[in-house]
Amino acid sequence: MNSCSFNLFILGAIIFLRCFRSTGAATCDPDDEAGLLGFKSGITKDPSGILSSWKKGTDCCFWSGVFCVNNDRVTQLSVDGDFSLDGNSPSGTISPMLAKLQHLERILLTSLRKITGPFPQFIFRLPKLNYINIQGCLLSGPLPANIGELSQLKTLVIDGNMFTGHIPSSIANLTRLTWLNLGNNRLSGTIPNIFKSMKELNSLDLSRNGFFGRLPPSIASLAPTLYYLDLSQNNLSGTIPNYLSRFEALSTLVLSKNKYSGVVPMSFTNLINITNLDLSHNLLTGPFPVLKSINGIESLDLSYNKFHLKTIPKWMISSPSIYSLKLAKCGLKISLDDWKLAGTYYYDSIDLSENEISGSPAKFLSQMKYLMEFRAAGNKLRFDLGKLTFVRTLETLDLSRNLIFGRVLATFAGLKTMNVSQNHLCGKLPVTKFPASAFAGNDCLCGSPLSPCKV
Repeated sequence: MNSCSFNLFILGAIIFLRCFRSTGAATCDPDDEAGLLGFKSGITKDPSGILSSWKKGTDCCFWSGVFCVNNDRVTQLSVDGDFSLDGNSPSGTISPMLAKLQHLERILLTSLRKITGPFPQFIFRLPKLNYINIQGCLLSGPLPANIGELSQLKTLVIDGNMFTGHIPSSIANLTRLTWLNLGNNRLSGTIPNIFKSMKELNSLDLSRNGFFGRLPPSIASLAPTLYYLDLSQNNLSGTIPNYLSRFEALSTLVLSKNKYSGVVPMSFTNLINITNLDLSHNLLTGPFPVLKSINGIESLDLSYNKFHLKTIPKWMISSPSIYSLKLAKCGLKISLDDWKLAGTYYYDSIDLSENEISGSPAKFLSQMKYLMEFRAAGNKLRFDLGKLTFVRTLETLDLSRNLIFGRVLATFAGLKTMNVSQNHLCGKLPVTKFPASAFAGNDCLCGSPLSPCKV
């Protein structure tokens, strides 16, 4: 028998055996079955029937979200509330009966928005567990001080809950971690100096918490391996550390909505793999370094700082892979009439709001084949809105607080969001789904949802 025929024989045998098992007697390990049914009993409401296949006396290895490898023991549990209908997510708590799953390696309980309780203590009794993803639930209270005992963990993702208090210092003992995500909780205090021992960490997300102060020096030790760092929406302050420029593997850096001040280190030019950079909503000043990413910038947001760029540097718009450019309130003083596209670009989002930009966006809007969002509010744009054309992909258009004149055409009805308030527009509005606030403050617009036109 040749190798190809042998492989087909093995594949057929596996399929046959699984089909045979599905019609035969249950072979689920009794402890695994008891643990899973205990978990189900802790779910007080399951309106979408996510666990409807979990029935006593049937093989639990075929239950929805349950996976078995070797000896028919459960090695992974995956229950995702995103598969439930809107508003019909399961309710209840996470039963400690899951401690019976002694061969469990991975647990994923995600988007279960009505599951409450503290950090599950039974997790400490699962000797083979190396992957925890419990995100988008309503778990609360402090993280356990002994969380460092889970030293076999490679992934710890608990974002989107309501955990409070400080990050336990014992987390430094999780030396095998490659992915740590504590984002979108209610954690507070300073970020502890815990990272020196995490030699394998690739992704770190501490965003959307209440951390304050400066970054701990041990973060610098992550430079060789880290490719994703999100510290946004905290109260971190001081200057951006120079050592971040040593993170040559970093592809995504998000520091937005903090209190960083001073200049961006010119050594950021060393971030040769950076593709996504968000420094928006800080207090940053001075010249901005030229980024020399090997693969080109894909997404750049410098909005709402204290930059005075005056012009858009060529490197920012010459990347063939850029799709999102946000430079709101960056001190730009340019004319959109002079913005010439060289080649094909795939922007889906551009925000140039709150600058001193003049001219008309008509030319480049007609060339942006994939643009979905364009914002240029609070500038000095002056053109005839009635002559503006744009691609069909455009969904959001904000041209409020400019010097725009002319009429509002029915072609704007295809947009999902529009704001042309505080301009010099006139005439009767076409039938529109947009609220009065989208048209308020113009010279002589009339018709629903504004005041009726005078006869």
